[in-house]
Amino acid sequence: MFTRRIMLKTGLAAGVALSMPWVARAATRTLRFAHAANEIHPGHKMATSFAEALEKLVPGAFDIQIFPNRQLGDDKQNLESVMAGTLDICNASGVQFPLVTGRPALDAYQLPFLIRDYDHFAEISKTEIAQKIHDDLEPAGLIGLATADIGQRHFLSVGSPVTTIDQFVGLKTRIVPVPLHKAIWETIGVSPVGLPYGEVYGALETKVIDAVEINVSSMLGENLWEVGKHFTLTGHYPWHSTTAIAKNVFDTLDADLQGAMREAGRQSVVDTLAYTKEQDLTGRDELKKKGVEIVELEGLDKVREKVAPIVGQWSEKSPLIAEFVAAARA
Repeated sequence: MFTRRIMLKTGLAAGVALSMPWVARAATRTLRFAHAANEIHPGHKMATSFAEALEKLVPGAFDIQIFPNRQLGDDKQNLESVMAGTLDICNASGVQFPLVTGRPALDAYQLPFLIRDYDHFAEISKTEIAQKIHDDLEPAGLIGLATADIGQRHFLSVGSPVTTIDQFVGLKTRIVPVPLHKAIWETIGVSPVGLPYGEVYGALETKVIDAVEINVSSMLGENLWEVGKHFTLTGHYPWHSTTAIAKNVFDTLDADLQGAMREAGRQSVVDTLAYTKEQDLTGRDELKKKGVEIVELEGLDKVREKVAPIVGQWSEKSPLIAEFVAAARA
């Protein structure tokens, strides 16, 4: 009888424990999440939305500590830290992933003029190929959780407004020094200059560069409107940001927590796209009030025609890119 009572009590306790919330059965797991953006930028919104969604899905399971403003490094450094296992999670510009991981598929999002607008991005983010591109990061030691547009890119110039395709020619223009961007901007006719993101303000101010391809959120967040007053609307590609967690961290989680991570990633994309779209539109009015001239580009179709072959060239680099292009065009 004594043995039977112990067994009954033990079984009852186990049943109660299994029925209790996760937080009551395990200690909170602290994870560090770093990114390069400031607190008004959609990149920060992406991080906070992920943390908030995760807390609602599995209350108390995680303490997500967010480090914005390049506190732990720029995009490339943060991504390298996650791959090395010295940082748990980051979001970084999608253009850095092929450069750092050697996995080219995330370039698909920035093929010129492929993704039309924020609504189109929202649709493509839900497709099977979007998940395949995340899965393709696993051999690099990463689990892709989310990819969102944090601002359609346009063109900021210092000296005079760019209103025709011919006026691009020869402008010393800051780009991220990666093969895709180099190919696009050399085809358009500028003189590309590779500079870290944090050096753009000073380079514009000192006329080291004439221009930069940039989005509204970065114009506001980095105060670039103080040194560049001519903003040409081109919408040549999205600036996509991808949230990734170290695979060795993800693999230590129970299946339910892994599922919560993936769902939090999906929810963060929805929130981030809504925030970015609103900021893009209202931000243009704010830039006008700050003295920025916003102009349209005459003959944007000519720019599209010039760079169109790049889509085909990059599609040959990966079957995933080719599949993404087909899905986007469909």
